[in-house]
Amino acid sequence: MKSDLQNYLAQQQADALWVTGPAQHNPFMMYLTGGGHITQADLILPVGGEPLLCHAPMERDEAAKTGLNTLSYSKYPIKERLAQAEGDRLTAHALLYKSIFEEVGLTAGKVILYGLTDAGKMLSTVNKLQDLLPGLSFHGDHNDAILLQAMATKDADEIERIRKMAGVVIEVVSRVAEFLTSHQVSNNLLMKEIGEPLLLGEVKANINLWLAELGAENPNDTIFAIGRDAGVPHSSGNPTDPMALGQTIVFDIFPCEKGGGYFYDFTRTWCLGYAPDEAQALYDQVKSVYDQVTSELKTDVNAAHYQDRACDLFEAMGHSTIRQDPTIESGYVHSLGHGLGLHIHEKPWFSQKNDPTNILAPGSVFTIEPGLYYPEKGLGVRLEDSYYVTPSGKFEKFIDYPMELCLSMGKKKR
Repeated sequence: MKSDLQNYLAQQQADALWVTGPAQHNPFMMYLTGGGHITQADLILPVGGEPLLCHAPMERDEAAKTGLNTLSYSKYPIKERLAQAEGDRLTAHALLYKSIFEEVGLTAGKVILYGLTDAGKMLSTVNKLQDLLPGLSFHGDHNDAILLQAMATKDADEIERIRKMAGVVIEVVSRVAEFLTSHQVSNNLLMKEIGEPLLLGEVKANINLWLAELGAENPNDTIFAIGRDAGVPHSSGNPTDPMALGQTIVFDIFPCEKGGGYFYDFTRTWCLGYAPDEAQALYDQVKSVYDQVTSELKTDVNAAHYQDRACDLFEAMGHSTIRQDPTIESGYVHSLGHGLGLHIHEKPWFSQKNDPTNILAPGSVFTIEPGLYYPEKGLGVRLEDSYYVTPSGKFEKFIDYPMELCLSMGKKKR
């Protein structure tokens, strides 16, 4: 949690965090500022100190809303810096950061850099800043040991925001189910009133519309894939595919709060009208693994243990798994889950068994999403819900929704 952030900094022998970029759709800046209409900012958090948010003068009111200490870039005018740099913009930009670090009293030590910005420009700026302040050294957090570690456990407010996103997702999923099942059928295809087949792209257009109406954003699109594409885990689906009966549809929806806030992640697999025996058998196996794993969840256990458990179960059923062969494209081909928050994927990681920090602890938020994929057979099945661990150590699903493979046709809209 945020309250642990200073401890994680100290453990990594860091002297400060430096987060750069906009406040929206920039998870680390969002985490520390709460977001807002800030198009470019720099946040410096010294060890043992308070964060300083640096901003453009036009966005001073938005910066003030964060409640943080603020500093306008205008304190160090560009004309003066350019004059000092003899017209060189790179040096002038580095001089701005030199002044900011001097403002917070940090001219030597280890700085961990995060955020979203143009990589090339930032690299050259940091290199030039290194020349101007040789006592500082700049590093990335490749072990996810500071900010992502703090974000790995959520407080009550964060849990509630994710729960609200869950409600939005379930409302949209319900609308999609009703939309699909309300169509007439001809020659095994769903038909629109104008006598043309309903296309997958039209379904996804409605998904985006409904999410927007409910105040959510969909920055990573939606996985809505039918037939062979359902057998490729991250195929987003072909917009021109007609919606047909009896084919597996993998519907994986993972929107976030407006402005790039907290995500929710959810998947169901459907067959419209009827489910072929092979699809039903595959579905039943995935469901049994989901049920078994979720019944075994315990706190203080490395999340990777449950990935191994899923592999045990699928291998016993005769399926190949990613544990046996990391290159496989049929069978169980991905991780069982992942952490969830301001990133769609964050700690705890279910694929890193050698990292002792990837435990399920009070405040953890994560997905469970076993799946089986056989694109050569035109089949794919995935089931996913998001869970959290209560302060007392109880595992709870954010929201319930039926786990049924077959959606009956002919239902009327609400």
